[in-house]
Amino acid sequence: MAGDPTVVLVHGAFADASGFAGVIQRLRGQGVEVRAPWNPLRGLSFDGDALVRYSTTVDGPIVLVGHSYGGAVISQAAPSVKDVKALVFLSAFAPDVGESCASVQTPYPPPLLASTLVPSPYDAPGTPGGPDFFIKIADFHETFCADLPDDVAATMAVSQRPLSAAAFTENATEAGWKTIPSWYLVSERDNAIPPDAERFMAERMKATTESVDGSHAAFIAFPDVAADLILKSVAAV
Repeated sequence: MAGDPTVVLVHGAFADASGFAGVIQRLRGQGVEVRAPWNPLRGLSFDGDALVRYSTTVDGPIVLVGHSYGGAVISQAAPSVKDVKALVFLSAFAPDVGESCASVQTPYPPPLLASTLVPSPYDAPGTPGGPDFFIKIADFHETFCADLPDDVAATMAVSQRPLSAAAFTENATEAGWKTIPSWYLVSERDNAIPPDAERFMAERMKATTESVDGSHAAFIAFPDVAADLILKSVAAV
């Protein structure tokens, strides 16, 4: 129906939109229109602008959903996206203005990801400078998706999309969660973002919050949990 929102799913670092397959199937099964665009992973303002431009192709109201770094992107983009009704954060960053994905988690013990990242030996293409970050292939499963089967994790490890170091440290200039109703899924066994940092961000934005006993990729391992939270946001708007 013309007035129903379209859900736009934004993936984070070290992954691509194919991880949303289970969530997409669940949402489409409930009659919800879904899009899952490519996130450049080059810089927060650059990626936010890419999402704003993509959103102009969507008619009607929008619910933005972000996983991991994708949460920072939807929050950065949301004030410039026409007719955004809700934001949903899946194990995601939600920095305030003047914070970066790196700085917002500094009060908490470093996650496993801090010791399993490896920089590229070259400057990241399409960024102001500095390397790309990858997760060491041998450590990808435990770090990113410990609750997925070995064969799935192995494929993800060798096909991961890098995040530029510049994106990880760039400060947000917008914080859409301050004015837009928000939902948050905390992953209790997240090895990429400290769960306590996730809870802090969820509480700060006064989000409707749920928890899942899963990894950073819990939205893949438990797509029904993630989809049900998204459906609640859709129903609320």
